[in-house]
This record gives sequence, C-alpha cells and structure tokens, in this order.
Amino acid sequence: MASTVTTSKDSAATSRPGYGRLLRTRGAWTFLLPGFAARQPFAMLTLSIVLLVQHTTGSYGAAGAVAAVTGVSMALFAPYTGRLADRHGQRAVLVPGVLVHAAAGLGLTALALNGAPLWALFAAAVPTGASVPQVGPMVRARWGVRLKGSPLMATAAAFESVTDEFTFVVGPLLATALCTTVDPSAGLVTEAALTLVGGLLFAAQKGTQPPVATSGDGHTRVRHASALRVPGVRVLIVTFLGIGSVFGGMQVSLAAFTESIGEPGLNGVLYGVFAAGNMLAGLVCGAIAWKVAPQRRLIVAYAALALAASALWTADSALLLGALGLLVGMCIAPALITGYTLVESLVPAGARTEAFTWLTGAVALGQAAAVTVAGQFEDRLWDGAGFLVPMGGTLLALATLLALRSRLAGAPRGRTVARGMGHREPVAVD
Repeated sequence: MASTVTTSKDSAATSRPGYGRLLRTRGAWTFLLPGFAARQPFAMLTLSIVLLVQHTTGSYGAAGAVAAVTGVSMALFAPYTGRLADRHGQRAVLVPGVLVHAAAGLGLTALALNGAPLWALFAAAVPTGASVPQVGPMVRARWGVRLKGSPLMATAAAFESVTDEFTFVVGPLLATALCTTVDPSAGLVTEAALTLVGGLLFAAQKGTQPPVATSGDGHTRVRHASALRVPGVRVLIVTFLGIGSVFGGMQVSLAAFTESIGEPGLNGVLYGVFAAGNMLAGLVCGAIAWKVAPQRRLIVAYAALALAASALWTADSALLLGALGLLVGMCIAPALITGYTLVESLVPAGARTEAFTWLTGAVALGQAAAVTVAGQFEDRLWDGAGFLVPMGGTLLALATLLALRSRLAGAPRGRTVARGMGHREPVAVD
C-alpha cells in the first residue's frame, strides 16, 4: 500500500496473516461450505441456459438473448437484495429467494424442452435471474462479523475472490459435462437443486449472520444512504462491467469455437483453464503484502487484462486459445481483488452488502450484454468473432478507469477510514 497505515497494533500492520489462520477462524466453516454450494448458480446458470436453449432452438443468438435477460434481471435486482439483507437480515431474504429461484429455473427448463416461443423463455428468465441468491456478498459480510478489528480482513477479501473464481472452475465444467453427456436440461436442473439445498443450509447458519441494527426501542434502524452515492463505487461498477464482458464473451465464444472444430466437450475444459488462471492468480495476490497503492494496482491489472483480451480473437487452435484464456484469467483476479478492496474502504459499513451486490450485479450485467452481442457475432460473422466482445468491453472500461481514476482516491490526509470487510475500527491514514 502506498499510504502508511498506523494503528496501535504495529505488529499486525507489518505482517500479513496467512490462509491457514483465516480458515481456523471459529465458526467459519459453518457458512463457507454451504455458501460454496449456494454460489454455484452464478457460475452455472448462464452457460446452462446457453447450452439448453441452443440445443432446442439451434441458435446461439436466441440462447445468448435468453441468458442475457437472466443476467440483466439479476444485475437489476441484486443491489435491492443486498439492501434488504442489510436491513432485515440475510435469512429473511435467502429463504424465499432460493425457493423462487429453484421454481423459476425448473419452469424455464420445462418451457425450453417443450418448444415454447422465445417471448415465453424471456418471461421465465426474468424471475430466474432476479432470484439468484447473492451469497458471495453475504459471505463477505459474515467475515466482517467474525473478524471485526482483526488484521485477517485483507486475507479474507483475497480468499473470497479466490473462492468466487474457483466456482468458475467447477461450475462451467459441471454444466458442460451434464448438458453434453447426460441431457441438455441437466445443467439447469442441477443448478436449481444446488441453489435450493445450499441456500437453505446457508440461511440456517443464523449464528454467523450480521446482526440487524436496531434502535433503542427495538425497532429496525433503516439506513437510507446508498452505496451508489460514493463516486468511486460508480467507477468500479464500470470496471466490473468490463470484467463481465470477458466472462460472457468467453462463455458463448468458447462454446461456438469447440463446436466448430467438432469437439464440444472441450468447452468446459477451456473455460476451466481460463477460470483456473483466475483462481491461481487470486491465490498469489492474496499472499502478497502489497506496497503499491490499490488505485495503481487496479490500473496496471486492468491494462494487462485489456491487452490479453485483445488477442483472443486471433486464436486458431484449441491449444492457443487455452493458453490465451489462461493468460486472460490470470489478469482478471488482480483487478477483481483490488476492486473489492477499494470498495470496502470507500463505503460505510451499513451499506457494504449493497456495495458488494452492485459489483456482483455489474459483472452479471456485463456478462449478459456480452452473451447477447457475442451470440449475434457468432451467428452472423465468422467463428470466433464473439471474442471481439471481451476486447471491446475491457478497452472501454480501461478508458473510463483512466479518465476517472481520481475518484478512487482514499480519504484526505488526517481523516479516518474503515478498512476490510465489515471492519468498523477506524485507522489513521498518513
């Protein structure tokens, strides 16, 4: 970090606790394991819809459009879900949410298998996306409760980003294997089942969920300030939209590329390589005690991402595409982790879950737009044209980040900021 952080715990400030110590945090595994299962929808949903609808309609454009509606619906409703969780508790939001999502996902599956018109698939995609449980932000908020005032906060931020990326290793592989070897609908059915079981188990862990703030008379104290009022959050939303364009463009384009070479089973493998690079880079980022300011790290990481994504469309073999995908994945993790670290320091604790869901929703929205455009490119242009979408999305986001980077600056000299997820103990920034 470029700024010098001074606290009464000098030894904690100069050393970075490891992942082993983090995972020994009391009560952590009670929400980590069910939380991992409940996170799978975000990694499986879009690809499962693309593979199912493409099978039933024969069009990547139609498949991408249905997946896009799901992503847009999720992006629009995710921040509202986070705000409700901040105000009323996670369990109150999760239980009805997972029930609705499972029912909507199964309904979408039934409509697709029975040859329903495209408008009907769009209608079913809306509640399917709107009800995706925002488990990642909720897990981050739970870490804040368990680690309040602890130097493990930064390690927890990196660990959560790595966990998110690991779901993108497991989810696409599982969705592809189920859709190509069992049945085209198996991916979406499994996604609904994992949502239901994992979400309910996660919601049952009442002892680790963040408490709902109450006034002296016992009534819930509602905080109306939105995370969107922070200028830096709006800049981060744009950067995360660009990251979403990589995820969406890769999903559709890899599926089309592997089908064009007669090896559809390679889709999950290639996407898994891409996600594995993301996860491995995240592990490394979390283990480094950074001395470079996070704003500068974000710009460097994003520039590397845009450069790597710009080369994807040139790949003419599965081996080269796998190598480029690995490189792109390795560039995503530093940008994601740094973005989450920045928003944690910029946003008040009372709106932090909402802030996390804005970023998650931005990724989903960028992914949805990319799926739509990439699907049209694959249908109307040449095989591999969909890879132009990650290039365009990251370059536009990089330009915005460079132009508005001053809005990511920390608190002025002499002021105090809160660091870490849910960390409410103020520390002075010199």
